[in-house]
Amino acid sequence: MRLIVTGAAGFIGSNIIRGLNERGITNIVAVDHLKTGDKFKNLVNLQIEDYVDKANFYDLFAKEHYGRVEAVFHQGACSDTMEHDGVYMMQNNYERTCQLYDSAQAQGTRLLYASSAATYGNATTFIESAAYELPLNVYGYSKLLFDQRMRKLCGEQWNLNKSQVVGFRYFNVYGPQEQHKDRMASVAYHQHHQFLNQGRVKLFGGHAGYAAGEQMRDFVHVSDVVTVNLWFFDHPKLSGLFNLGSGRAQPFNDVALSVVNSHRAWRGEGALDLNAAVEQNLIEYIDFPDSLKGKYQSFTQANLDKLRASGCDHTFMDVQTGVSHYIEQLLKLAA
Repeated sequence: MRLIVTGAAGFIGSNIIRGLNERGITNIVAVDHLKTGDKFKNLVNLQIEDYVDKANFYDLFAKEHYGRVEAVFHQGACSDTMEHDGVYMMQNNYERTCQLYDSAQAQGTRLLYASSAATYGNATTFIESAAYELPLNVYGYSKLLFDQRMRKLCGEQWNLNKSQVVGFRYFNVYGPQEQHKDRMASVAYHQHHQFLNQGRVKLFGGHAGYAAGEQMRDFVHVSDVVTVNLWFFDHPKLSGLFNLGSGRAQPFNDVALSVVNSHRAWRGEGALDLNAAVEQNLIEYIDFPDSLKGKYQSFTQANLDKLRASGCDHTFMDVQTGVSHYIEQLLKLAA
């Protein structure tokens, strides 16, 4: 059985390969673009069959160069929500994914692809329905447009496709192997380094009716994302578009406090509550940036009804558990 993972050296892609390797699966073609050379580090300890640059992959796959491919985990995309080049974004995130879908259907290859909660924009309800979709940036639109295409081609019940097609609307994913993402790395990752370098973490102050640090997101650990991807891989008869978050909204204050207390535990110090952490200047609030006003999701929370209806009953980690595990891993790597 041969599998393909695009975005293989990236954050979620490399974690999916690790999850497959843990099952003993190594016949994997890794697709990525290593212009940012350090990304290769995410592949070093993984077992793959071959590597191909994304510039060459899509045409080769269309020509059936890789023989019988059971499934493609399509994680490759431009995920920078602040990228303003719409032509580049649409070519990378929409046109290439359309080509990949057409090729996969022609070959009877299953496609499990990354969509995004950015498709919802400033919605307050997060259900996989057109009624709640209004992206705030071209990244969100590029993901939405492909989801819309799948609705049209796969049918209302997503049962018109020749082989499995599953889209996952990822919420705020965090965890190991995101170090190359620079400004698009998770809040937990940035705050870990802030605490190392400055002895405190920074959060946005109050904005749009939210108190300082109380903007809320659905934070989901990457290991949970991998588990759900592989659950659908194990259920090839299931197709559809699904939210993939924890199902709970937690404030950024929860993330910051988990980072602070993880560092304190590492140093043998006791845990603090939020007020004490703020009073001791371990959490600092900064002005909400003008550049993000009108473009920022202050609240997200995945509705998991459709995921649960599919039969997937995976239990997701909360922020306190997931961030603590993650920061401990980062501290061990730095030790």
